[in-house]
Amino acid sequence: MRNVNQILAGKSGRLVTVPKEAPVLEVIRLMAENHIGSVLVMQGEELVGIATERDYARKVILQGRSSAETPVGQIMSHPVVAVSPVDSAQTCMALMTERRIRHLPVLDEGKVVGMVSIGDLVKAVIEDQQLEIEQLQQYIAS
Repeated sequence: MRNVNQILAGKSGRLVTVPKEAPVLEVIRLMAENHIGSVLVMQGEELVGIATERDYARKVILQGRSSAETPVGQIMSHPVVAVSPVDSAQTCMALMTERRIRHLPVLDEGKVVGMVSIGDLVKAVIEDQQLEIEQLQQYIAS
């Protein structure tokens, strides 16, 4: 089974981050433009939170807050649940299931090096299973 580092190596795209003072409306625009469901909230180089579409729905829309006036720091999820580059896809999936989350920042010695989503993990597991099936079929055929 693949580890997080191997999954990150197969991903394209950049990491989207915002300062905690950024208005929620700007954050939602960034998510829409980048076709993503979450952004990392940073204070300088330090990860201080994660803002998701779920945070927006529950902490802005349902509470009647203004998207243009509310800073993302007021609605972000924190403390952040994160993984390391050496964690397995299976470990990440178990953590996501247990915590009911869909995105995991990847920290290497406290520094953000990427993010994996449930979609990234499912894709990796399916690819690994397909490879194993092919290898077993070749073994049986020989």
